[in-house]
Amino acid sequence: MNPAREWWSLVRREFARYDGHTFQRDALAAVTVAAVALPLALAFGVASGADAAAGLVTAILAGVVIGTLGGAPYQISGPTGAMSAVLIVLAARHGLEAVWLAGLLAGAMLVLLGVFRLGKVIALIPAPVISGFTSGIALIIALGQIDNALGISTPAAERVIPKVVWYFEHGVEPDPAAVGLTALVMAILIAWPRIVRSHRVPGALIGIVVATAVAALAGWDVPTIGEVPRSLVLPDRLSLGAIDFEALNTVLVPAMSIAALGAIETLLCGAVAGNMTGIRLHGSVELIAQGIGNAVIPFFGGVPATAAIARTSVNIKSGGVTRVVPILHGVILLALALVAAPLIGRVPLSALAGVLLVTAWRMNEWHAIRFYFGRRLTHAVAAFLVTLAATVVFDLTQAILIGFGISTLIFVSQISDLWMLRQPVDPGRLGAGDDFVHPEHPISIYYLGGPLFFGAARKLLEDIERQDGSDATLILSMRGVPLVDATGIEVLREIRRRQETGGGGLLLAGLQPRAEALLRRAGFLEELGETRLFWSADRAIRSLGATRPAPAAAAAQETGDLGSTLILLPHQEQADREL
Repeated sequence: MNPAREWWSLVRREFARYDGHTFQRDALAAVTVAAVALPLALAFGVASGADAAAGLVTAILAGVVIGTLGGAPYQISGPTGAMSAVLIVLAARHGLEAVWLAGLLAGAMLVLLGVFRLGKVIALIPAPVISGFTSGIALIIALGQIDNALGISTPAAERVIPKVVWYFEHGVEPDPAAVGLTALVMAILIAWPRIVRSHRVPGALIGIVVATAVAALAGWDVPTIGEVPRSLVLPDRLSLGAIDFEALNTVLVPAMSIAALGAIETLLCGAVAGNMTGIRLHGSVELIAQGIGNAVIPFFGGVPATAAIARTSVNIKSGGVTRVVPILHGVILLALALVAAPLIGRVPLSALAGVLLVTAWRMNEWHAIRFYFGRRLTHAVAAFLVTLAATVVFDLTQAILIGFGISTLIFVSQISDLWMLRQPVDPGRLGAGDDFVHPEHPISIYYLGGPLFFGAARKLLEDIERQDGSDATLILSMRGVPLVDATGIEVLREIRRRQETGGGGLLLAGLQPRAEALLRRAGFLEELGETRLFWSADRAIRSLGATRPAPAAAAAQETGDLGSTLILLPHQEQADREL
């Protein structure tokens, strides 16, 4: 279905029975979401390398634009901690103009992802990789707030590692007032859920209000947010005439990082919220909405946005029903920006640091981390740690590629362990009273399990060369082989040539339809000969020497049971069943 028609169909179903009671539920949920979003928008605006006003504008526009066009009624978008970790590096390296331009390009990329329905590609990223870069982003956010938490000012750095090294090399003198306010906000955030069970009163907002009041009453001279413009359009913003097209190459890779992160965060948020509500997220529509929103936001001075799991879950738990909630939440934030700008400007940066430090801790997927380490899943732990380190040292795009590459190598290594059971056939046991003509050459059966592909096929050839001569007749029981690739086909050709040159032979038994179709298309079955294909290993053995059916075989023919007329190996049937 066309994305526009799909969106219109969603909206019609969503508002088919909309009434005053539903609006009341949406309005109450919007107030709660706005209360949660306000402190986070201010904090993430600062953490992105911009300012609190930019975070607030982002939350307003994301709520109205993305909320209106989104692919589900529950998604709440805005500035997020994950996005801020990417943006602060870009801002430190190239300035806010690069952030705005990268946001515009990322928006175009997200629209293309939605139009061509490429969101499913995100599902290919392994879970340990996602957990790794989430923890890496959390670490970047936490380390990036050291200055605000300690009330100090240090030289800007593109990466957090050089920043941390600078602290140890030069030493710091913390401001006791800033440290106290940071600790106060963190304590409130940690204790608040245990004191007040209702999610309608967010601890972050209470913490910021209390810290601001304490700083004002005590007369502490600590850095604050400063002046917040009473306007939706900030003085510093992107304009069409100021776009430097020569700088596009500079921000192309960061834009890819922003688009990738936006898509991942949005689709993961939709998956979580979909499980909570039973309403499926229409991924393509949502990605287009995210793209349009992120293309618009830079022209107002905001920073890139994405769907936020925390705010979305608050919306659902508050009883929000339709997309009126994100729109109203944006309107409420706009009203606060216009009316309460002077009060917002007096919020200490150390209070925002307290919010971000606790948020960074909670961002970690602790349940998944405990599972990986507690169950000693070596491959998951390796992918997690490598991605975490790459996220901190490099950027998000490189971290995802490195994590995905490590996961792929581990996966290939695991499935490369082709399972093989070799059973030599004793000719002396074949003709016990059944007129069976003994084959002149030795016979060996190989029961195989797993894909016969480039990572495992050579192992089969090496095992055969080590255990059997070229004069042997080999039977490969491939009932447990789901697929064969080009390398597997070449290995089978080498085995056939080796055995036939030495006077032996090769027979195949139990081919699965997919593997058989590929071998037939590659011409290998024609080279081998159709007479060398068998349903089972025992039939392949009988074809090598029986002149007439043995008594047991004749009885089986009368009853129609041809699949088990000759039992030659005590473990043969068990091996076939296990495969």
